Amino acid sequence: MHGTSAPPPEAVKRPSAPSAKAKRAFWLKQLHTWHWISSAVSLFGLLLFTITGITLNHAGQIEGQPVTTERAAQLPDALLPLVAVKPGERAGKEDRPLPPELDGWLRSELSVKPRGTAEWSADEIYLSLPRPGGDGWVSIDRETGEVLAETSSRGAVSYLNDLHKGRNTGPAWGWFIDIFAVASLVFALTGLVLLWLHAHRRPSTWPLVGLGLLIPLLLAMFFIH
Repeated sequence: MHGTSAPPPEAVKRPSAPSAKAKRAFWLKQLHTWHWISSAVSLFGLLLFTITGITLNHAGQIEGQPVTTERAAQLPDALLPLVAVKPGERAGKEDRPLPPELDGWLRSELSVKPRGTAEWSADEIYLSLPRPGGDGWVSIDRETGEVLAETSSRGAVSYLNDLHKGRNTGPAWGWFIDIFAVASLVFALTGLVLLWLHAHRRPSTWPLVGLGLLIPLLLAMFFIH
């Protein structure tokens, strides 16, 4: 009985290494995936920041009319000890947070949202309330408990402009700007690589890219003083 003879070594098929064309197709697919994902993530941010870039550039021609609202209130007797000057309290101004009970009363009574610390002096407690597109403050007389509050708004365009600058927007919006910036960077870099991969079929690619670099460079060199 004869055993089955093994095929000669040259007859054994070995898996071939990925071809250059397969590698190109793989990376092209990856770039397209990251390009569309980053564009989707940054879409509304790009719209917001491009529109507000125009409104900021023409801020003098698009001035909003500030609207100011003033309110007055009186602290209830139960809260007066929280603001009264205590024996041995040092003179001068000191930054410290509001007591939770006072914070809650201001939110419910005057619809203000205290953030950070207030400035405590011998006469009053002053709380600054800056916000996008407006401003505000609350003053509490430490002897009488009289509360004065003022809020101002400069309109929707000013609000959007402050979002663009991250002015008085808080940490959550700051995180959004960072994430949006990273997504925009990925969008731009993957787009640049895709341009490079397809440039042989589009002769105008690099002249246009060079023009996009040259125009702001020349403007910065010769027209900005």
